[in-house]
Amino acid sequence: MLSGCESLNLAMGAANYDRVYDTYAQTDTTETSITNRRHADGRDAGLISAFFGLDDALPEGITDRVACEGAGGADGMPIIFSHEVDIATLEPGDLRITTQSGAVNPVTCLTLDPASDPGELRTALLAGFYGSAEDEPVSVDIVGNVLSLDGTVNFKGASVAVTPLEAGPTLVWAEIVPEMQWDLGGKATDFPWGGGSRCPVGTAQVVRVTWGGGVTKPGGDPADDTERKLYKVKTVTADGKPAEITPFALADLKDGDNNHLLCLDTTDAVTSVFFPAGYLTDPREDLNPDTTISLLP
Repeated sequence: MLSGCESLNLAMGAANYDRVYDTYAQTDTTETSITNRRHADGRDAGLISAFFGLDDALPEGITDRVACEGAGGADGMPIIFSHEVDIATLEPGDLRITTQSGAVNPVTCLTLDPASDPGELRTALLAGFYGSAEDEPVSVDIVGNVLSLDGTVNFKGASVAVTPLEAGPTLVWAEIVPEMQWDLGGKATDFPWGGGSRCPVGTAQVVRVTWGGGVTKPGGDPADDTERKLYKVKTVTADGKPAEITPFALADLKDGDNNHLLCLDTTDAVTSVFFPAGYLTDPREDLNPDTTISLLP
């Protein structure tokens, strides 16, 4: 739980926070001639996850202040894109969420915060009343023009099934972080209420892992050295032998998003990341199952 000083810092930070990643338009306002779906990296532009995280339970007050207006008390659903997205082209009207009964309900607003550090702009938190525990959302479709951050691909036509409300969080993405984004020893976020640190000086390689939604310890405390020791990273050594290591540090903590940075002391090729069941929860306090994510070759 937060201490009194931490709660005060959060409140003061929220009061001074200027939202820049929230949008509200209920129609597609992006005019573009870009229709390409295949990125230069060889992967199709798509959605890799949608997670029905909260039913009528986004926190009142603070969500409206730091996420988007009208979000407090609404449903919360993080969706994750295959590539970083240009927020200027992403609007609630670009999305169609369909429930099990076939109902289509609008998204009130969306935001890329708090997952807005360099390299993280692929998770959008959707807020609105688009389903319930009795009639859960089952699919998310991109029906408008939504462009990647580099402006080369259009996500229109992408679709993904929704992870149900009662499920626990899983790893859905992992990548090697480019060295230009490391900022070793620096702050992990520019949020005025803090957010931990980057990997320490001396790090040889950084892996970013992304969960389907924000994760904490049961009860709400952020991950720490306990969870660091639970991450298992599979590698291949320079002479081709498989190995399993533990990150020597865990970074990008305390900012409330769905990303962790695994700080490694080796440059051996990383093939996958594993985290065991029962240690992290989503905002509904659903515990994670065993979860493994492979890195692209």
